[in-house]
Amino acid sequence: MKSHFQFSNQQRNGIFLLLAIIIVLQCIYNFVDFSDGEIPIDNQELDSFREELDSLRLVEFEKNELKIYPFNPNYITDYKGYTLGMSNEEIDRLHTFRESNQWVNSVKQFQDVTKVSDSLLASISPYFKFPDWVTNPKPKSNRYNNSFSNNSRPKAFVQKVDLNVASASQLQKVYGVGEKLSERIISYRNKYKGGFVDDVELSEVYGLTPEVIERLKNEFTVKTPRAIARFNLNTATRDELVQVQYIDYEVANNIIEERTLREGFKSLDELTKVEDFPVKKIEIIKLYLHL
Repeated sequence: MKSHFQFSNQQRNGIFLLLAIIIVLQCIYNFVDFSDGEIPIDNQELDSFREELDSLRLVEFEKNELKIYPFNPNYITDYKGYTLGMSNEEIDRLHTFRESNQWVNSVKQFQDVTKVSDSLLASISPYFKFPDWVTNPKPKSNRYNNSFSNNSRPKAFVQKVDLNVASASQLQKVYGVGEKLSERIISYRNKYKGGFVDDVELSEVYGLTPEVIERLKNEFTVKTPRAIARFNLNTATRDELVQVQYIDYEVANNIIEERTLREGFKSLDELTKVEDFPVKKIEIIKLYLHL
């Protein structure tokens, strides 16, 4: 190793000179300012860039912001109530009230039932949408034609009128069905091409009590049901199940899980054992399923 560090005087002087040059250049680099002064800034272009950036942020914010559309507060689900800011207790109070076959018909009644705060009520009540008969009630007619109701004996199928062709005046002959209820029955029928599927759909008409429905079913029945897609409960996929009324993706997943555990359903009534299943709507749901 010693031979590698033996230099002549000329070589040693060259090394010292190189080191001196390196030190000088480092000092110049670190301590001498080579800039030409301040960089010119185009304020107009900078402001334009900031405005564009702010607009992009606003678009992203609006995209992520929860949008609320008009809705009937009687049909608030657990998820809907959570997104609106309601507590579990407030949602449960509303569901308990609805399970007693009662309806919320005003903003004040909604607060009386749910006990929501004034601030929350003020933020969500502008989106409440009640039926026209609640917001614009018409004087009730006391005239009832009871020609249908006088005959209490059950009628045979051939004696009944087809519910899918019955007129408003025919419907109004049933005790308890006035002008407004007959309009709602026909409006529900016209909502679907082909009308009713089954008599059980009368329970979907807002305002019809079980007693009135029984009187209607004694005089009318569905003789020409509309065509619907029916799915095999034991083979239907999630995407097929969500096509059924009142079944969302969460309930569809729960049905498939329960089906796997049971190794298939033996009857449609076993659906009531599925978690979060809308038990009160099972008769409507059964119209779209088979085994």
